[in-house]
Amino acid sequence: MNKNKGMNKKAAAVAVPVIPMAVMLAIGCWGLDRGGIWRDEAATFQVARRTVPQIWRLLHEVDAVHGLYYLLMRPVLAVHPGEVLLRLPSVLAATATAGLVAALGARLASPRVGLWAGLLYAVTPMAGHYAQEGRSYALVAAGAAGATLLLVRALAGRSWTPYGVVLAVTCLLHEFAVLLLLAHAMTLALTRVPRRMWTRWLCASGAVTLTLLPLALLSHAQSAQVAWLRPPGQGSVDRLVRQFAGPTDEVLAPCLILMYVALRRPWPTRPGAEPPLAAVALPLLLVPPAILMTVSQWSPLYDDRYVLYALAGAPLLVAAGADRIARAVPSPPRATVTAAGVLAVTLVCAHQLPLLRQDRTMAHRGGANLATASALASRELRPGDPVLFLPSLGRRSALAYPKGFRGVRDVALAESARTSGTLYGIEADPAALRRRLAALDRFWLIAEPYALSPAWHPETPTDRLKRTVVQEQFTPIREFRGSGVTLRLYKRAPFRGAGNCATSPHGAAPTRQP
Repeated sequence: MNKNKGMNKKAAAVAVPVIPMAVMLAIGCWGLDRGGIWRDEAATFQVARRTVPQIWRLLHEVDAVHGLYYLLMRPVLAVHPGEVLLRLPSVLAATATAGLVAALGARLASPRVGLWAGLLYAVTPMAGHYAQEGRSYALVAAGAAGATLLLVRALAGRSWTPYGVVLAVTCLLHEFAVLLLLAHAMTLALTRVPRRMWTRWLCASGAVTLTLLPLALLSHAQSAQVAWLRPPGQGSVDRLVRQFAGPTDEVLAPCLILMYVALRRPWPTRPGAEPPLAAVALPLLLVPPAILMTVSQWSPLYDDRYVLYALAGAPLLVAAGADRIARAVPSPPRATVTAAGVLAVTLVCAHQLPLLRQDRTMAHRGGANLATASALASRELRPGDPVLFLPSLGRRSALAYPKGFRGVRDVALAESARTSGTLYGIEADPAALRRRLAALDRFWLIAEPYALSPAWHPETPTDRLKRTVVQEQFTPIREFRGSGVTLRLYKRAPFRGAGNCATSPHGAAPTRQP
């Protein structure tokens, strides 16, 4: 009998993390290849295929915060540079996170809390979204969940070294993960750990901070990259609450109620020195977003994806609240209660299925599909054709999908992205570009949609010159539009001068949809 009971416990210990991991893996692999990548993924795709010295040079100019991620992705894309391998590390990281959330719930509460929490994480649309994005955020979430589990183990008497190492690597993947230190400090305060535990935690956190310091100084010098961010307001708070606790009212309201139940005192505890679940999950959920939003009122740095790792606290609290209710009322056998919770998560997943399906379209994945520009170029452009990108960052479509642009002549480019250590290359100065354009009778303009709006004001002198010369000296004769890109053929206007200006780039032209 005891032997069978021991076997059942071992089977449960394996099943609790494995089942949520299997669900997360299935959701992550569903629709992974969407036939295109968006602009941030394009940066990963083209930078991670450079040599290590080229990546190192780039990081001294831009994207230092993503440096470790680019280096990790380099051997992955060396196997086969495609969309599936670009996103597969994020899928695997999200899968690991679902298992780690389940392990946390099982360790701090009970196996069924772990199972429910892991499944809730797996079916959350926000987790599924970043599981399918070729950026570092899902890896950061996995590192944060792993570091939190290692913190719990360290408080129970295990070594603090693994905690410090995992957290340091996580912070190097994205420096805003350092806010996890403050969440863990609140956990220690809520748990009222003895002074020796504070001393060990301070040593580990000091090592993490020192490791991160060079990256923080370098990325601070590159802060202009996030100049597009704005101070978060109430709308940002509301959106994050829905992303964490439920995108629809039918899911949001029950989840918030269950969180409230989980947070009511006294907090259930497990035997030993481990903290109660609420003391771990609540700081993880609230501290990083609250601090980043507060700091962003003066220096805007907040974006939802930067605090994705805090999401793990929500399903833990929801599952703990459900377990508390189940324990407070006369209930059927334990297995029946566990199955009822799994059924409830299944219904939540079914309810959110349209959102999950919608999220797998390019229209909801950052907008422009860069493959579209390459497809248009492949169909309409011929080797030797002059092309002009407006603005210059529109060149990312050619860098991500070079096949469609093979053999064309980039009129404005002075030095390629790889050799210049930049994301999109260095363009000729306005005087040199004016001379190049003067020698052309026709060229293709590849433009971002906003660049053709009269309200758009180019930021660089070269982009301003492109716009001016196109307006004053050329007229459009053909146009093709795709998802997030416009391809126009211009020819030199036959007459120029006062009273006979050429058609502006916003003027009428024959339009065809691909």
